Amino acid sequence: MTLGINIDHVAVLREARRVNDPDILQALYTACENGADQITIHLREDRRHIQDSDVKNILMHSKVPVNLECSINKEILDIVSTMRPHRATLVPEKREEVTTEGGLDVVRFEDEIKYAIEQLHDSLIPVSLFVDPTIEAMDRSKELGAEMVELHTGLYSNLFAMLHSNLPYSNHAVTELDLPRNELEVRLEKSLNEIKTAALHAKKIGLEVAAGHGLNYHNVSEIMNIDAITELNIGQSIIARSVFTGLGDAVKEMKKLTSR
Repeated sequence: MTLGINIDHVAVLREARRVNDPDILQALYTACENGADQITIHLREDRRHIQDSDVKNILMHSKVPVNLECSINKEILDIVSTMRPHRATLVPEKREEVTTEGGLDVVRFEDEIKYAIEQLHDSLIPVSLFVDPTIEAMDRSKELGAEMVELHTGLYSNLFAMLHSNLPYSNHAVTELDLPRNELEVRLEKSLNEIKTAALHAKKIGLEVAAGHGLNYHNVSEIMNIDAITELNIGQSIIARSVFTGLGDAVKEMKKLTSR
C-alpha cells in the first residue's frame, strides 16, 4: 500500500496569516523522512492554499513522487502540463466549497475530461480521475484514457464519523446523516461494499486504484482490507494529529496503520 501525504493543510495555516510559517518545504521533508511514499498537493483555481511557487519547489525538492491534483480548467491544465508532476489527478472544484465535494462527473463533463487527459498525456503525465465508487465511473474512466482512479471515500468517512465519533454532537454534524444508528450502520456497510465493488471492477479492467477523502486513523482499517486498492491519499487527519504529536510521528503512525 502506497501512502500519499497531502500537505495542503500546512499551506492553509500559512495562508491564514500570510506568512511563510509553517514552511511547506519543511512539511515535505518531514513527511518524506517519516514514511511518505508520495506527496499529494492540490493547485486550486483560487490559490487558497498551494501556490504555483509551492508546486515548483515541491517538484524540485521532493525525493518521492508528487501527485498534483487539479481541476479541468484550461489555465490550470496549462500550468500543470508545463510543470510535469509525476501524476495529475483530475478533481471537481467549486469556489464556494470548503473541500472537494464528491467525485468528478465523468458523464456530464466527458468531453472536457477527455481533452484534459489528452493534453496531460501530450506532456507525458499519467492521469488519475477522482471519482465516486460506481461501476459506471470506472468504465467511463477507462474509456476516457485514464491510467488510474482515486475512489472518493467521503460518504464512507462521514457515515463512520456519525456512528463512531462525537461528530453528531458538534457544530459540524452532517445534517443529512442525522439518522438512527441502525440505519447508519446499514448505510455504512452499503458504502463500504460500493467501494469494494468499484475497486475490484477497476482493477479487472486494467485501472490502478487509489482511495481518499476523509480517511483517518480510525476508519482506514476497513479500506486497507480491500486488496484492489494500492494507494491511499490522506491529509487533513494527519496534519490535525501533528498539532499534538508533531508531523513526523503523525506520518509514522499512519504509515504503520496502512502497511500490509
